[in-house]
Amino acid sequence: MSQPPISFRPHRPTWALTVVDAFDVTPHMRRVSLIGDGLAAFSFRPGQDLVLGIPAGQLGAARRHYTIRRFDRAELKLDIDMVLHGDSPATRWVRRAKVGDPLVAEGPRGRTVVHPSAAWHLFTGDETALPGIAAMIESLPAGAQAFAFIEVAGPEDEQPIATEAELDLRWLHRAGPPAARSEALIDALAGFELPHGDGQAYVIGETATVRAQRQGLIARGQPKDRIAAEGYWRPGRVGGHDHVHDVDILGALGRGGRGRRFG
Repeated sequence: MSQPPISFRPHRPTWALTVVDAFDVTPHMRRVSLIGDGLAAFSFRPGQDLVLGIPAGQLGAARRHYTIRRFDRAELKLDIDMVLHGDSPATRWVRRAKVGDPLVAEGPRGRTVVHPSAAWHLFTGDETALPGIAAMIESLPAGAQAFAFIEVAGPEDEQPIATEAELDLRWLHRAGPPAARSEALIDALAGFELPHGDGQAYVIGETATVRAQRQGLIARGQPKDRIAAEGYWRPGRVGGHDHVHDVDILGALGRGGRGRRFG
């Protein structure tokens, strides 16, 4: 039975892609590699994502945001990393993905990208943020100063991040499934002494954690316009994302905002 087509926004490019590889990067992260005839025209900034039309059986296709882990321009190949979490359309699809499977994507999109003139860069997030954090760190030039706090289930979920930047990376091991509001990430950032100079913070992951971390940074003097804060997921939400600002985020979501990623 044919599936109803997914509806995409007309002002973003749409890409017809084909799976060429799929494998587990770590026990809780699976990578799917995709190619497409039109990708010669593809351009993105590390940290941006694509809206994927995930096949969802009789439900048609589910819109899900996933950060671009890597784009190989020579091979015209996109790598997307997906967290293996629960029983969701995206998890079911990526576990079964095989060479030749089609996928439609829209984008790129997103404003959480590297600030090129920053004196230093601070990244924090859980495994849902790991692909984006790794892509941004790997794009930094030699001599750039970067700090990162990344929470994963355990040491087996750590990933190498190859960069020419001077990177101070701390892995936090949760020893369990991701929690809505990670006290470990909040405490780790609260105990970090902010470097001197006009730096940029990239705070992404679970929405309540992101909100608490952003508020903590502001209270310590980090300018609001030097904090990129984005909620990738929160319990009860499927698809989309949360832009974390000064408004009541949960109230705004009730008026049409979106959450993302674990779906």
